Amino acid sequence: MPLSERQLAAYADKHAGRIPFDTSPRHLAGPGDARHVTHGLAAAGWSAVSDPLSAEIVLHSTDLRHRLQFDPQSATSAWWRLRAEPTDTEPGWYAEFGKLVPAEVLAGFTDALVAPPPPQPDPWQPVTSAAWHRDSEGTARSPDSMCHIELRPLSEFHDLPSWHVETREPGHGEFHGPRIWHAYFNEHTPAHLVGSFLTALADRNPLQRGMYDRTGHYSAVQEPSPLRPQQLVDAHAARLKSLRAQARSARRQQTRPATTPANASTAQPAARR
Repeated sequence: MPLSERQLAAYADKHAGRIPFDTSPRHLAGPGDARHVTHGLAAAGWSAVSDPLSAEIVLHSTDLRHRLQFDPQSATSAWWRLRAEPTDTEPGWYAEFGKLVPAEVLAGFTDALVAPPPPQPDPWQPVTSAAWHRDSEGTARSPDSMCHIELRPLSEFHDLPSWHVETREPGHGEFHGPRIWHAYFNEHTPAHLVGSFLTALADRNPLQRGMYDRTGHYSAVQEPSPLRPQQLVDAHAARLKSLRAQARSARRQQTRPATTPANASTAQPAARR
């Protein structure tokens, strides 16, 4: 589903007329523009299969293995759901995200579906590099202690550990306050995808929000951004172009015929008389 000029123009019109504010930390920046996610997947060739007049958006990947659902009318706390069907060589997996998850952080996860996985990924590396506190081998918390990451151990229901991320109101002592948003990755979610989400989450660079945009919490710090609105629009367009190129490259790799070994002979044996 290629993005139309009208869709790109609508994005540009919205952001060109806003005054951007640098907003940090990222886990408190608020939801932002969902098109960071949906435009990125559409640029990679994903197709919309939902009713265009519905508030719900459902996108399918080109190979029909992945399905993203955005439902702002969900009766649960999860507004975003992403499923991967099992294949002959890989298990299926599931991830979900709350309504106030920053779209740019979620896009870090969905963009990684398009790019080839890095070798031997370590999901904890970006968190450690950003100086988040590691209270134990399987947990981490942001410098303000409002965002918590936990790799929950095996249980009688799961044969592999699962990832849980929660941003909460400040609590008292060991008791956390009400939840602001959450992310959950089941035990079969590829590690490089989780690592891409954590990389975008722990990034110290601020996210841009318009004046009066909703943030995740009143303690989020906002300052006038040195970036002009057109720079944000141009960055969005450049990212879509990059994702489109990555998706095309991946499809060419999948459809490229197997090469014949250099030492293999293709000559037919001579017929005997």
